[in-house]
Amino acid sequence: DPNALSLATSDSNGLPSVRIVLLKDFNENGFVFYTNLNSKKSSSIKENPRAEMCFYWKSLSRQVRINGTISQVSDKEADNYYLTRPYESKIGAWASNQSEVLESRSELINLIKEFKKKYNDEKKVPRPKNWSGWRLLPKEIEFWMHVENRIHERLKYSKNSRGDWNKFLLNP
Repeated sequence: DPNALSLATSDSNGLPSVRIVLLKDFNENGFVFYTNLNSKKSSSIKENPRAEMCFYWKSLSRQVRINGTISQVSDKEADNYYLTRPYESKIGAWASNQSEVLESRSELINLIKEFKKKYNDEKKVPRPKNWSGWRLLPKEIEFWMHVENRIHERLKYSKNSRGDWNKFLLNP
């Protein structure tokens, strides 16, 4: 999955949490992923809007790390992306109380069935208000390339206070 990344956040107490999310968009405004706004990751982001993303592609011997601040995408942007999702994924966004305790798998399956009845027209499934996206605006981006004998190549870009990018070569 080339768009799979590890997302590291920490809550207001500094307790770290890392999980895999999927990158769904990127441009000059940042890197975007989508999730339930009531999830643990969203709660951490609301408490501490600084995070880091890490892409690792073992087959290419490459890694990219990006850190910066996170903000929620606009409703319009979330709506536009939500429309591109498969029907089952849209229903899943309604049925899942992400990060909450689930008494049994059948509880979730029953909720999915209920929402399929409620939203039986696959083209008319509205976006839940508690489902949206987050955008990480990068402050630093580091590129890492594996080299024999652990003499890896590392290149870091860091945004200064004027918004310009500075480039640094780092020791392995």
